[in-house]
Amino acid sequence: MPNKANIDVSYFPGCSMGASGNESNASLLSFCKNIGFNLIELKDWSCCGSSSAHSVDAELAFNLATRNLAIAPSTRPLLIACPNCLLRLRQAYIKLKNDKEYLEKYEKKWGKRFEPNLEIWHFFELIDNVDFNLEKFRKLNNIKFVSYYGCMLNRPPDMRYEKNYYGFMERILSTAGGIPVRWSYASRCCGTFLAAVRPEAVTEMVNKIMKGAIDVGAECIVTACMMCHMNLEIRCTIKRPIPIFHLSELLSFMSGSPITHSSMSKHIIDPMPLLRAKGLIR
Repeated sequence: MPNKANIDVSYFPGCSMGASGNESNASLLSFCKNIGFNLIELKDWSCCGSSSAHSVDAELAFNLATRNLAIAPSTRPLLIACPNCLLRLRQAYIKLKNDKEYLEKYEKKWGKRFEPNLEIWHFFELIDNVDFNLEKFRKLNNIKFVSYYGCMLNRPPDMRYEKNYYGFMERILSTAGGIPVRWSYASRCCGTFLAAVRPEAVTEMVNKIMKGAIDVGAECIVTACMMCHMNLEIRCTIKRPIPIFHLSELLSFMSGSPITHSSMSKHIIDPMPLLRAKGLIR
């Protein structure tokens, strides 16, 4: 972990991190503090235009995304943890850089110049660019895990040249003594956007993912998306599911923060027996 003064980074939590994924939010803040980053939440941030907005009104969704870009200071990077939020804000940013018509509308609507040098980071990018010694982190005591990235880290054509972070969770967690298990569902869609209208279809999708993890001998699933995490827990109907962790929860523990009963209390699939069995909590 770096022995440096905290580095200021703007932080866009997004709707899911502020509500159903608040345990992911808390562990993210804890981990970043432990490794020397001070996350400064954007004042008066709003929905990024994801979920139903971009499906029914493309202009509204774009304006929601650009509103958040307009209030982000260009003097520090903007960190986004949710893959869906990242997708919406980065796509809007790319459009503003490459389309003069959209740029003019943006500057007229929000009354400020577009900042082409604003850095937008996904949580993975922050970790990947930090110079700290993972070998000094707490160990995960040979916990067997499968990494679930979900489908939102797949890039549309206008983002095709961005770095592919598939394999990242396996690398960082194995450095701390986790044992990654290969499987076929790392990027399989969990059906989040069908959850309200076709719950029976989503349950089938989620059960296949859970069964896939169990069949390869994994002891837990580690997620990159808080919406996927929620969907996998809520919609799973398998009798003996394995626990699901947010990546940030394991990183927070690895970097020095304790795992407590209260910090795990929102998990529907109880992770405490596994954590005790691995000696990660008493």
